[in-house]
Amino acid sequence: MQKTWSSQVNKNFNEAALSYDKSASIQKSTALKLAKICSHHSIKHGLWVDLGSGTGLLAKSLEDLHPNQHVVRLDNSKKMIDQHSEKSAKQLWDLNNGLPKWSKKPNLLASSFVLHWLDNPQKKLKGWFNSLSLDGWIALAIPIQGSFPEWYEAAEEANSTCTALDLPSYDSLIRVIPKKSILYDKNEVIKQTAKKATSLLKPMIKVGAQSSKKEQLSISDWRHLLSFWPISNNDQQVSLSWSIQFLLIKR
Repeated sequence: MQKTWSSQVNKNFNEAALSYDKSASIQKSTALKLAKICSHHSIKHGLWVDLGSGTGLLAKSLEDLHPNQHVVRLDNSKKMIDQHSEKSAKQLWDLNNGLPKWSKKPNLLASSFVLHWLDNPQKKLKGWFNSLSLDGWIALAIPIQGSFPEWYEAAEEANSTCTALDLPSYDSLIRVIPKKSILYDKNEVIKQTAKKATSLLKPMIKVGAQSSKKEQLSISDWRHLLSFWPISNNDQQVSLSWSIQFLLIKR
């Protein structure tokens, strides 16, 4: 099952590689925020890696803010990796297999919107932490439990399944890291609004983020669920709220 799941995730991201940047508005703003958080701290130059780099939104933001530092783009999707410029250092790698053996230990492992796609995210995060150089850093942005309350509410009202991905909880993530190592810890709720809920869900497909371990709904089940989506304001608009956790961790 797990193998099928990770190959399905990889297939979806491969297929979305060309349309990713057009639809990845929340991923873009999150990558920029995470890079800015890093720029306020003294992270040593050396090996910096964007884990699950996709088209390189985070790597580019980090390089823009740290002009003398290159960031290795590491991803399991060949088509995503192919989007990067020839000058970039790239590595095709499945993070479900842990981290590659690099010739030196990383001073920064940065990752945005990736950890929740991996098997046992908590164990992976602990492995990343243990692989850092002394004084090495992890910069992490990840959607967590508490995201998509409107979707869950609609599913409950419609007596239907919410097929959103089960996201890790905040507590389960920070439990694997020594408390004194967490130097930045902030949760941000980002609310997207639109006239129709389908406009909020479609970008997920366009960025390849539609994989779910739950049984998929039929078109009529979807229509039924969407008819129960809560109206969020006087303009008769609907929303989708993301709960995004930003963490900066120093070994």
